[in-house]
Amino acid sequence: MDFHFGRRSFLGLAAGASASVAGAALLGRSAPMASGPSRVRSSGGRLEMDLVAAETAVTIANAPRMALTYNGLLPGPLLEAEPGDAVRIRLHNRLNRPTNLHYHGLHISPSGNADNVFLSVAPGASQTYDFSLPADHPAGTFYYHPHRHGSVADQVFGGLGGVLIVRGALDRIPEVQAAQEQVVFLKDLPGDGDFGSMGMGMMLGREGAVLTVNGQVNPALSIPAGGLLRLRIVNGSNARFWRLALEDHPFNLIATDGGALETPVQLDELLLAPGERAEVLVRGDQQGGRYRLLNLPYARGSGGMMGGMGRSRGMGMGMGMGRGMGMGRGSAQQGPVPVATLAYEGSVATLPLPERLLPVVPLPEPVRTRRFLLNHGMAPGMGMVFLINGRAYEHGRIDTRVQLGDTEEWELVNDGVMDHPFHVHVNPFQVISRNGTPESYRAWKDVVLVRAGETVRIRTRFDDFTGLTVYHCHILDHEELGMMGTLEIAA
Repeated sequence: MDFHFGRRSFLGLAAGASASVAGAALLGRSAPMASGPSRVRSSGGRLEMDLVAAETAVTIANAPRMALTYNGLLPGPLLEAEPGDAVRIRLHNRLNRPTNLHYHGLHISPSGNADNVFLSVAPGASQTYDFSLPADHPAGTFYYHPHRHGSVADQVFGGLGGVLIVRGALDRIPEVQAAQEQVVFLKDLPGDGDFGSMGMGMMLGREGAVLTVNGQVNPALSIPAGGLLRLRIVNGSNARFWRLALEDHPFNLIATDGGALETPVQLDELLLAPGERAEVLVRGDQQGGRYRLLNLPYARGSGGMMGGMGRSRGMGMGMGMGRGMGMGRGSAQQGPVPVATLAYEGSVATLPLPERLLPVVPLPEPVRTRRFLLNHGMAPGMGMVFLINGRAYEHGRIDTRVQLGDTEEWELVNDGVMDHPFHVHVNPFQVISRNGTPESYRAWKDVVLVRAGETVRIRTRFDDFTGLTVYHCHILDHEELGMMGTLEIAA
């Protein structure tokens, strides 16, 4: 079965909805919206809103196109909540394929109408999501996007996604509080001919030719001389890895997917796989001028059917070296691409970096260890499939059963030829080691990159919530082609 897409229309997207969106409002460049505000904050302990998923006419880099949006925005509205808040979101599906919502990274129930990825919202239908954030939920940068198996990759590739911030203790650290804050939502969007067919593009994981930050091509960012800029960075792409570097400015990493580190970690580069988030501080310590935020080349596999060999260096969230191998469409970028430009505006008294952040308490020794083998194969009549422990995803089958309150260690072994970012819903984890080498710092994660040939050990505790959820590769085309399992958390 072939899928064909064009610049003006996406398969599986609604027709007829329209709004003019010049770009995201997160950079202070507001644009007309189909409905709803660009930023929604909780008030009086509640966050309540309507979220409309529809195909929308947008303008990016002065070129009209169609994209999938929430409330006519690309990315969707920025949501802000606090621990203990009650959240009610009414999702209205104006697409012509089923959809739903996943609250990526939130520690909330996977059941009922909370973070239930098995819900399916039919075209023209609505679904109310109701849940409360735990009173001790960590502060962090989280991510909402569709997760209806069978359409998730198309819908995320088409544009759907948004940022959800939970405020808390990290925001109250004086040096962090003094920093100027900026959300950076990274999304590659399809250009002419980027969708192709179900075959090779899906197998590699589709990347779009139009690289955007907050729905804009090469937008402006600003920093005062002497000041700090806090970047909340989200990789909202279907398959693209973003390998970022800012000219003459190192990144000071202060938080990963699940919240704060214990102390800042200085990085020259930051590699984010799909679904990963990071918070960094940038110091305004240069003599003015303009500096490019660059996306550097990164290839997502090795040898074999992927073609020629080559290496690129990238510092990933696990502090490992980026592994770059020729992959054709999986690594079409040949050189650095500017994705935003940082300019100095004004000045402030010099602000220091924080010396300490928040404690990251190590998890206890596990009660059991499990092994998950990530690879791929060919299935009769289906072509390429992606497998976990030799099996492709099957709806209704429970692949892993765990006990509420248990701590487990999972050994993730990638013996295929492509990198796979492994994502677990509901409960965050700590990365213990990579190829037997202990991680250099503790952090809370919910996506970990497992490169071709690597073995990564993660440790998690199944706290608070029972029910069915999933773990999967966050190259969403690979998830659709089978690299997902169902997890049951039992009391």
